[in-house]
Amino acid sequence: MRCNSVDRDTELALLRAVQQGDAAAFDAIHAAFNTRLFGFLARLTRRREIAEELLEETWLRFVRHAARLEPNTQVGAWLFTVARNLHVSYCRTRLLESAGAGVVDLWPRIQETPFEITARTELEGRIESALADLPVTLREALLLVGVEEMQPSEAAVICGISAEAMRQRVHRARTLLARRLGDGLGGVRLRTGA
Repeated sequence: MRCNSVDRDTELALLRAVQQGDAAAFDAIHAAFNTRLFGFLARLTRRREIAEELLEETWLRFVRHAARLEPNTQVGAWLFTVARNLHVSYCRTRLLESAGAGVVDLWPRIQETPFEITARTELEGRIESALADLPVTLREALLLVGVEEMQPSEAAVICGISAEAMRQRVHRARTLLARRLGDGLGGVRLRTGA
């Protein structure tokens, strides 16, 4: 599971230290989750500047509320819940879904041949475009379960729905994504969790 990139004992110790005002502990939590939170928000919003604003607000809320968190709080799940809720609020107030948005480059780069670069770029573009066309509830389900490698029950808590409803969303999202991508992927199988 990727939701928590630090072991549980370390996470609890870091949370206690943050609650006592330890800036280094905050830095450790920030380092563990910032990139993943940004990726999640960038794919949800489809606009880098909005993702950056929501990410900053997520961290501000963590700083504001850290002292009141329960000692056994799962920090990763808490942060993803806050980020997701901020995105939902943003969509409600600014009608983000009706605005056009560009695709953010979210794929890691490795040394490749020109042919591999061209093939990868085309495939990534098709996947990002198909993902961006999904309704936001289905897109967030795939991002949490497929990209962040959360269990459907964990993603369900973040989205405030039942585990069964999350499994249904993931199934619908996979089906719609596959339909939008068509047969052009050949034998490629998208990893979207279980």
